[in-house]
Amino acid sequence: MVSATRLCLVRHGETAWNAERRLQGHLDIPLNDNGNAQARATAQSLSGQHFEAAYSSDLLRARQTAEAVVRTLGLAVRHDPALRERHYGVFQGLTYDEAEALHPEQFARFRRRDPDFAFAADGESLRAFATRIVDALHGIAARHPGQQVLVVTHGGVLDIAHRLATGKPLDAVRDFTIPNAALNWLEFAGGRWRLLAWAEQSHLDTARDELPGA
Repeated sequence: MVSATRLCLVRHGETAWNAERRLQGHLDIPLNDNGNAQARATAQSLSGQHFEAAYSSDLLRARQTAEAVVRTLGLAVRHDPALRERHYGVFQGLTYDEAEALHPEQFARFRRRDPDFAFAADGESLRAFATRIVDALHGIAARHPGQQVLVVTHGGVLDIAHRLATGKPLDAVRDFTIPNAALNWLEFAGGRWRLLAWAEQSHLDTARDELPGA
C-alpha cells in the first residue's frame, strides 16, 4: 500500500500590488519589504520539516518566496509555469475598483464566479484555470508518491486547491481565507485529495488577504 503524498502549499509573500488591491495575474511583480520578511518567516517556520522536492510558479513573486524557503531547507526548486496565477486578461494591472469601473459587465461575471467567463485580451476562464491547476497538482502527486512536497504559488491557485480537496463548487462564494505566506496542507491518497490544515499563519506578524469573495 502506497502511503499518502502530502503537499504544503504557500501563497507568495506580499507585493506592492497586493497592498493596492491591484490584479497581478501573469504580470511579474516582485515582493515588497513586508513580502520578503514574510518569506523569511515562512522559511524559518518550515526549517524543521523534511521535503523531498520543492515546486514554484515561475513568476517572480513566487520564485522569491520559494528561494527564501529552499535556502533554509537545502533544496533545489523547480519552476513550473502551470502553477502561475490565473491570467486576468484586460484586468491585469488594474485595481478591483478600476476593473469594475472600466469593465462593469466583465467584472460582474468575474464577481459571481461564472466558470465559463474568460477575460478579454487572452484571459482565462475559471474552468480552464481550474483544469490547469488540478492537472498540475495531480502531476506533482504522481511524481512524489508517499513524499512531502513544498509548492509555492498564488492566491487563485490556492482557491482551486481548497475546492479540489473539499468538493466546493467553482462558482460557490469563497468562505475561506488565503493570506500571503500562510501554510496550507493537502494530502493525496487512494486517488482522493483531503484538506489537512489551512491558512496557518502563526509565524507571520501580518498577512493580507485582499482577494475578492472572502
